[in-house]
Order: sequence, then structure tokens, then C-alpha cells
Amino acid sequence: MSREEAIIATVSNMKKIEVNELAAQLGVSTVTIRKDLDKLEQRGIIHRQHGFAVINNQDDINYRLSKNYDLKRKIARAAAELVEDGETVMIESGSTCALLAEELAFNKSDVTIITNSCFIASYVRKAESAKIILLGGDYQKESQVNVGPLLNQSAKNFFVNKLFIGIDGFDTNRGFTGSDMARSDASRSMAASAEHTIILTDSSKFTTRGVISELTFDEVAEVYTDEGISQEHRLLLKEKGIAVTII
Repeated sequence: MSREEAIIATVSNMKKIEVNELAAQLGVSTVTIRKDLDKLEQRGIIHRQHGFAVINNQDDINYRLSKNYDLKRKIARAAAELVEDGETVMIESGSTCALLAEELAFNKSDVTIITNSCFIASYVRKAESAKIILLGGDYQKESQVNVGPLLNQSAKNFFVNKLFIGIDGFDTNRGFTGSDMARSDASRSMAASAEHTIILTDSSKFTTRGVISELTFDEVAEVYTDEGISQEHRLLLKEKGIAVTII
């Protein structure tokens, strides 16, 4: 685990920690830790408050990004291997999806990312070789994502080989689920514009049952997750014809 990942994991676990204590725990100087925190604050993952490093609001996408950050980063790096230089892909909003976008934008050449996430567009804005197409719609402030009828119409103008998407939950009967009706509807619209829909999620989502049906088993080609997924769920996905990659 890198020092940056260790900082995110520690602050995420503690919610709020004194900068001096954080430096002591990680065995570095306060000058070094402040430089690291400056970079993480610029990225919106954490913020500082009167000598403390503080995790963001749990409803904010920056908080979700910091939770299980190192694991999500590994999933994103593995999924990035599916994308070739010069390829155009769709990426739906979500924390692991944001890390995938970062991997593609900074480590691939001439990749075009079509997304409904204003957060993702801003997150990778400094990547010189990446092109970002932001789908319009009704703006959700907390998730920083565009949804609604305009988004659905915008998505119809494109067709890509791959869509990368996150989920909020899983149901053995219904398939992949969400917690927000508008976002789930947006996901379905984007999936209709892609040949292959690929889910990126940490295994904790397989023990959560979302309230909104988002995607059926037939609509998903692959799942990238971690070894925490149960054997039962692995077998079910494979029985449904879904390729499973364990990180």
C-alpha cells in the first residue's frame, strides 16, 4: 500500500485525526504528511480542519471514493487493461469508476471518455491526452451526476463497445440494484448504448440489497470485484453467463 493509500485508509477509518498523530502513525515528518494532505485535498478526497485531517460527508462522492480506496484502485487498474489506446468508452458515475477514469486518462493515449459524471469530468480534467464528453441532464449535487430525460436522450446519440458502471447492491433474483431511481434509470440508458456492460464494485455490494432494480443479469457481460465475494455469488454470476474477474 502506498503512503497516499495508507493516509486515505487511516482517515477513512478514524473519520477525523490530528495531522501530527497521522504523521507519527505513518512514520513520516509533519512536513511530508502536510504535502500529501494538500494533494489529497486538491483531489477532494479529504479536507483539513484546524490541524486535523477529516473525512468528507458520507453522502458525498469524495467520501465514497476514500472508502476502501486501495481496493477500488486495484479493481480500476485491472479493468483499465480492457481498454486500448485510442478507444472510446462510457463510464457511469461512481467511486471505482472515477478511479478507472483516472487510470485511463493519465496512463492511456488518446482515450475518449463519455460520462454523465461531472465529478469524473473534473477529476481527470488535467489529463492532456484524454477527451471528455459530458452527457447533459438534471444535476444531482451530492453525487455530482447528470440524470433524467435529457440524459437518456443524450446517451442515445452514442454507441460504444464498453460501458463501465458501479452498483449499490445485488439481488439473487433481480440482478444488480441501485439506491437512487434517477441514477438507476440513467445507468439503463447508458447500457442500451453499449455492446458490453462491465460492473466495477467491491465485494461489500454483494451483501447489500438496493431498493431499485438497475440491471438484469442478461444486461451485464463482466464483473470486476475482490475476493470477498462469496462462492455462491461467483457461481450464480457464472451460471448467468457473466465473466467474473477477482482482484
